[in-house]
Amino acid sequence: MSDMMSSMTKGKYTVIDPHSPEGKKKLKIKFKDVAGCFEAKQEISEFVDYLKNPNKYTKLGAKLPRGALLTGPPGCGKTLIAKALAAESTAPFISMNGSEFVEVIGGLGASRIRSLFKEARSRAPCIIYIDEIDAIGKRRSESKGGEFGGGSNEEEQTLNQLLVEMDGMGSGQGIVVLASTNRPDILDKALLRPGRFDRHVNIDLPSVIERKEMFDLYLKRIKLDHPYNKFSHRLAQMTPGFTGADIANVVNEAAIRAASTGKHLVSVNELEYAMDRVLAGAEKRSRTLVKEEREIVAYHEAGHALVGWLLKHTDALLKVTIIPRTSAALGFAQYSPKDKKLFSKEELFDRMCMMLGGRVAESIKFGRITTGAEDDLKKV
Repeated sequence: MSDMMSSMTKGKYTVIDPHSPEGKKKLKIKFKDVAGCFEAKQEISEFVDYLKNPNKYTKLGAKLPRGALLTGPPGCGKTLIAKALAAESTAPFISMNGSEFVEVIGGLGASRIRSLFKEARSRAPCIIYIDEIDAIGKRRSESKGGEFGGGSNEEEQTLNQLLVEMDGMGSGQGIVVLASTNRPDILDKALLRPGRFDRHVNIDLPSVIERKEMFDLYLKRIKLDHPYNKFSHRLAQMTPGFTGADIANVVNEAAIRAASTGKHLVSVNELEYAMDRVLAGAEKRSRTLVKEEREIVAYHEAGHALVGWLLKHTDALLKVTIIPRTSAALGFAQYSPKDKKLFSKEELFDRMCMMLGGRVAESIKFGRITTGAEDDLKKV
């Protein structure tokens, strides 16, 4: 019984030692191998020198940063950058998911925090990485059944123990705590103050330049019928809103498609197929529409395309299809939006008109509007 409790208390963290043969295989990705994320790599790379030469800073009276919080949408490279830091610094990498701290048994989460930091101190200098820290780091006023969904006293104890451990870390101990979340807005303020997570690094969706670099990286790994740089620029322009994980998936799906159809090289056709699959799911040619519905869907999608073509402030149309897909039951139109953050009133108005173009086309052609326009109204 005591052995079982000891095992549960130890937790489920993973230790990767870059000095071991197995660790070298797992931590072989360095910053030069991470495409995009320019600012994030620059900021996190400062920790490499802290871990390798802590005395250089403490001699000047500087307090070394104890941790960094990586924020951003899923799939943007937060875990990849944390592992690259470990590889660059040749420091042991101890990782654990935030959800694995909290269990039904009271006090187990706090015990796992203590066990995690004890392991880190025995391996210092090292890096602790807590993925999805929002699982234990929610604001305590809201972790008792607020809008973020019901935490518990166990979560509070776990968070308090994490704060205690971070406060107890000496400046020269050589332990860096990295954590990631895509919900920084719900984290407890105590976690975010200086002396705990000193650095806040946002890893946003990649820009067109970063997407091109990512496509360059992944396209080099597959066999293409043309040089990779013949594809990467165009693909980067066609994929705004894609994460690094999405881009890797597109290239992999293209290679799978080429192999499954008996081809020896990947062409633009496979890459376009892969983009459609990532955007809207697999084709469902078995889900046939009756002739009347097929005609309605065709006019509906044509309405979007025509209105978008005629207006000044809409995105360029790339493709329209009425072939059903898993995420687009009746068909979809693919556009090439610009990487913009700010929009004028005129731009928003034109976009709203384009969204309603399919609805208007149904009304003009058939004299009635179907439920196919429901999703368009939600977007408006």
